[in-house]
Amino acid sequence: MGESLKGKVAWITGGGSGIGLAGGIEFARAGAHVVVSGRSEDTLREAEKSLKDAGSAETLVLDVAKQKDVSAAARRILERHGHIDLLVNSAGINSPKRNFRDVSVESWDQIVAINLSGMFYCCQAVLPSMREREDGLIVNVSSWAGRHPSTLTGPGYNATKSAVLALTESINMEECMHGIRATAILPGEVATPILEKRPVPPSAAERARMLQAEDLGRALLLVATLPPRACVNELVITPTWNRFYVGGLESPKR
Repeated sequence: MGESLKGKVAWITGGGSGIGLAGGIEFARAGAHVVVSGRSEDTLREAEKSLKDAGSAETLVLDVAKQKDVSAAARRILERHGHIDLLVNSAGINSPKRNFRDVSVESWDQIVAINLSGMFYCCQAVLPSMREREDGLIVNVSSWAGRHPSTLTGPGYNATKSAVLALTESINMEECMHGIRATAILPGEVATPILEKRPVPPSAAERARMLQAEDLGRALLLVATLPPRACVNELVITPTWNRFYVGGLESPKR
């Protein structure tokens, strides 16, 4: 049996769908109170139904690229609940036009703002209260592309997901003596809505062979329920049928 999540407060960014929502459902089932944030009010409204069916939850409209809004969101959660025990940074984007030949400066800036700067803002917002309590877990969702860049994912996604690994390890280096631990999760292909942003979205048959969001939800629960003495620095998880190995990946449109 792992550590109980009863009485814990978990904040999940980008939690309206995909990996973040799956993690939120698992945390709620395990007894945590889950606060899910995201940019789309409509998406959050749908997510809230699933979360409340699983347990105690609330939603919060938030664009993590806006630092002042992130700080205000963290203050709101702390004022309402007194502590944030778990932060899962799952907010992330990519652009259909993502390679050097066609990516715009605006797209690059948006990818960096959400995938990297937004993650930093959230970490920065929760660390002081975690230090005071000498306890806390931060899980940052990176990617297989963070370790193995490819033309499929593009320079913006590759660069930011690689930077997530350094950011996560920096937390562990500086905060381990305060009882704080951080994990970078590096999933391979996962059948989530972000696939629609690919130049060539995968087929239904291809998606069926990929990891599913609930697989990552269970991985998040595993990390979250380990005892405080245990830190999973990185967790790499891929589909058994890994298209990066078998050569089944489509090339970006030229």
